[in-house]
Amino acid sequence: MSEDEPGELPGVDFTALTRWLDAQHPGLRRGQLSGEVIAGGKSNLTYRITDGSSVWALRRPPLAHVLPTAHDMVREYRVISALNATSVPVADAIALCDDPDVLGAPFYLMSFVDGVVLDKRAVLDTLEPAAATRSCELLMDTLVDLHEVDPASVGLAEFGRPDGFLERQVRRWHKQWQASETQPRPELAQTVDRLTTALPQQSAPAIVHGDYRLTNVMFAHELDRIAAVVDWEMATLGDPLTDVGLLVVYQELAQQGDSVMPRMLPEAGFLTARQMVQRYAKHSPRDLSRLSWYVGFGYFKLAVVSEGIHARYLAGKTVGAGFDHFGDAVPTLLGAALTALDEH
Repeated sequence: MSEDEPGELPGVDFTALTRWLDAQHPGLRRGQLSGEVIAGGKSNLTYRITDGSSVWALRRPPLAHVLPTAHDMVREYRVISALNATSVPVADAIALCDDPDVLGAPFYLMSFVDGVVLDKRAVLDTLEPAAATRSCELLMDTLVDLHEVDPASVGLAEFGRPDGFLERQVRRWHKQWQASETQPRPELAQTVDRLTTALPQQSAPAIVHGDYRLTNVMFAHELDRIAAVVDWEMATLGDPLTDVGLLVVYQELAQQGDSVMPRMLPEAGFLTARQMVQRYAKHSPRDLSRLSWYVGFGYFKLAVVSEGIHARYLAGKTVGAGFDHFGDAVPTLLGAALTALDEH
């Protein structure tokens, strides 16, 4: 490839990216840009971009996505910029482009964090039990740190609307179900009714990650610290116990190992969901007495997500393998939601 033909990746036109960088951030680029996709699929796309001397990560929305308000790059960039000066580990925010004409969608550059994500069997099988335990402890301690950040002190006072957050969340996810429903399910209506009529008193507002789990953090290679919390696309201000409830769901699914979470068993050193909650409770002053509602809500959210994927699969709009079983997971997830809601 010649010097004047930088080429492109799916979703990244290097000629356009080079032109934008040189115009908006002169001096940042020192050589010809190249890169590769390092994460893609149902969520935002992440690329490793280099000019031969520096390395960055570029984040942009999927090439085709359903909800026009989803995958908000400006929000992601804003939250990692704000958290950079806190104890919550995040990548350094480098540059934001909110002009969709450059790459077809807004995008941003952040520092490239070299670390380990516990999302592949080959990595998990090499972990000593003590390292697996420590990874779970670090995960929960970092979540406590996130929830203790004062949003106003880092410029995020207007990042969301905490008042009525839980009620809006139930309503929003119900509407998303209605937009992608493939067949009526009585359990869905029961779950929504139970969630709505049993709303807990909200915990004090905080920054909510929205999808916090072991596979959405990057550990240092020694697994002695978290190098960066990633995937902030659902971040907002609201009730932080939604993070805890969904984390319980993910850790319970990790006991089974499925398309959402790889298998992470206690005998391999990983904490159970109950132990993770105990770790959070040990360091956080928040009242967890109604946590079962948040767990039920977490299962409900994943049921809605699975139904949406199943709808796209039936319409022939998924790419690759592994999408054929999401429809079967929906009634199981709704059943788990109802079971959790029975516990409050």
